[in-house]
Amino acid sequence: MNACIVGASGYSGRELLSLLADHPNICLSAITSRSLEGVSVEVALPKMRGKAKSLSFSSPTTDELVRRDDLDIFFLALPHGTAAEYARPLVGGGKRVIDLSADFRLSCPKRYEDFYGAPHPAPELLESAIYGLPELHELSWEASTLIASPGCYPTSILVPLAPLLEAGLVEREGIVINSSSGVSGAGRQASEKLLYCERNESAAAYGLPKHRHLSEIEEQLGIACGEEVVVSFHPHLVPMNRGIATTISVPAKGKLDTQLIEDCWQQKFADRPFTQILPSGEFPDVAHVNGTNRIDFSVVADGRTGRYILTSAEDNLLKGAGGQAVQAMNICSGFDETAGLP
Repeated sequence: MNACIVGASGYSGRELLSLLADHPNICLSAITSRSLEGVSVEVALPKMRGKAKSLSFSSPTTDELVRRDDLDIFFLALPHGTAAEYARPLVGGGKRVIDLSADFRLSCPKRYEDFYGAPHPAPELLESAIYGLPELHELSWEASTLIASPGCYPTSILVPLAPLLEAGLVEREGIVINSSSGVSGAGRQASEKLLYCERNESAAAYGLPKHRHLSEIEEQLGIACGEEVVVSFHPHLVPMNRGIATTISVPAKGKLDTQLIEDCWQQKFADRPFTQILPSGEFPDVAHVNGTNRIDFSVVADGRTGRYILTSAEDNLLKGAGGQAVQAMNICSGFDETAGLP
């Protein structure tokens, strides 16, 4: 397949570029960036030397992209709002699209406006888009040519928690979630708060009490259990380059039994190559998953409070972004699910 990355200058776009350049079933044929137009990929990204000798960044119009009959799939690594401007004509032109922004992760335009502060830019596409978390959803190009790749925080939460709500093993009320993200999760934009001296030896909560990712977290958890779910979500920015560590405290239904939780996970993820269930009492560490498309998770029981404590770790730029998008493409295209992924 011939692939195009639209907006490849950010951290997620660069990671995606590296993955697709090495993918055994993909020819990376076009890469766009307004700020890097005309610049060789090897010059802009020395990491790609020897892998992208004939590639340069371009800045085509959406009409020009739609007319490219030689391109089979488009990855949109763009900010929310901007991604929809490309998705609408591309999907309308019969193209296959995987969007890494938040534009098509929600099914309700009102919820989007409530969390993102503006009307949805392409509400007519929401009904047809598929939320693309491979471990929890059936993905195929026949079902939809528009895949919404989940956010990094939601992935770290939904993979361990959604199956338990679906199975009725935990309560849907009183869920508390704390997540810590590496600084790459804030993007590459120039900002005083992201300077080395500001972030090094520093950790702080942000986006409280209504971080944007909360919208898709609650929607997907509600779908899992068939009822509305409201959670308390507390994201933090911590001094590491990449990675997400998440801790979820959730009330048990009935007697505490970690074996029930692990059995549920084993059944749900038996054939999933990028999930790693750790023994109870062993806690996931971002140092062990960074650079991979894997998510590690485990459970312990808190008898004092009648709660399960779930912990997970992932690489926010791979399983939380570019790697997950490639995983979804592999499944939809009939490739090996692990093709091109670390």
